[in-house]
Amino acid sequence: MTEPLLGDGGPGNQDPRTVELAGRLETVRRRISSAAAAAGRSDQLPTLIVVTKFHPPEDVRRLAVLGVTDVGENRDQEAAAKAESLADCGLTWHFVGQLQTKKAKSVVRYAAAVHSVDRPQLVDALAKAVQNQQAATGREPLDCFIQVSLEDDAGAHRGGAAPAEALLLADRIAAAEGLRLAGVMAVAPLGAPPEPAFEKLAGVSARLVAHHPEATAISAGMSQDLEAAIAFGATHLRIGSDILGSRPAVG
Repeated sequence: MTEPLLGDGGPGNQDPRTVELAGRLETVRRRISSAAAAAGRSDQLPTLIVVTKFHPPEDVRRLAVLGVTDVGENRDQEAAAKAESLADCGLTWHFVGQLQTKKAKSVVRYAAAVHSVDRPQLVDALAKAVQNQQAATGREPLDCFIQVSLEDDAGAHRGGAAPAEALLLADRIAAAEGLRLAGVMAVAPLGAPPEPAFEKLAGVSARLVAHHPEATAISAGMSQDLEAAIAFGATHLRIGSDILGSRPAVG
């Protein structure tokens, strides 16, 4: 029998995993508030996207009970199954991983946003898939973040388009029916301080906004570098391990 997520007596009777998640979530929210205050942005807190990959749907349901509204996944098969089983939770789903064009049709069935748009072929595949889905269900436009590589060797490690390509991709997204240009996304390079990378991303964002004033979103910052991301204007944070802990053992 599945253990109830909340006991009848309120927080004191929550199951142990819910208590653990509540504590972790509160710690991260305090970090976000402190970083926003330090950046003079206390009235503009970033959207917290909890990345739930490899964690069971029960954990996602617990997070919804605890007030989480936005969750992220980076594998379509896992995301599609979770979104279907948790449809009653009213969550907003963000696809944050590398995306094959052949998966576009599936992703637009549940995702409100894709944070990893990095090439023209993917723009075209998403636009076609969204238009078909809109005809069938009337879904909202898909928010698209351009993933920008912050590596010196563009795309060598963590994916993304070269900064010089961002504007061309932005123009293509903005012109596509069914897509909405949200802004930019990046992952800080491994083994280096995140501040220079996020400063670079802020510059890419500023150039983009000069041509597309509505595309102000910056998806940046994970468990280890959220403070640096907020300092350089992040509007969306993608936090996984600091809230959910280590990935469950597979077996």
